[in-house]
Amino acid sequence: MQFFVYGRDRPGALPLKTELTEQHWTFLDPYEDRLIARGPTLDEHGHPTGSLHIVDLPDVEAARAFTYEEPYYRGGVFESVMLCRYVNLLGRAVVSDTGYLVIAGGVAPITSKHLFAYGDLFAVDGAAHAGRAALLQAPSLEAALRTAPDDASVHPWRLGGRR
Repeated sequence: MQFFVYGRDRPGALPLKTELTEQHWTFLDPYEDRLIARGPTLDEHGHPTGSLHIVDLPDVEAARAFTYEEPYYRGGVFESVMLCRYVNLLGRAVVSDTGYLVIAGGVAPITSKHLFAYGDLFAVDGAAHAGRAALLQAPSLEAALRTAPDDASVHPWRLGGRR
């Protein structure tokens, strides 16, 4: 079962996030072979604004543990966290190290020839459709916005992990 986990940083959380980064990576180490995508969303200066993980886990209980035991969450970095079931419509893992995260709340497709992750989002119990999410390559934020439905949020993104 795949899950989409996106934590949006609260304002002013960058020093705390920096302090907790090694703990965050250590927490994720055992999940390395189950991560389909991972990495921060960024502002226009390249500073982190959130943390994305698409991960394959055995059940909802494991997804909740992954989400709410994670050091950024426990440390108070996030203003909000989105946890959804993820149905991978491309059937492959991320093959790019930079791009844009697009999250749309409706059923309209995210259209681009340059998708490298794309899936439907559902409530954690799998019952209600909650939208769509994609990672895509585009030459600019403006170009990425043109691929997104009107209700979508678009965030610069880069592949995460130990460097």
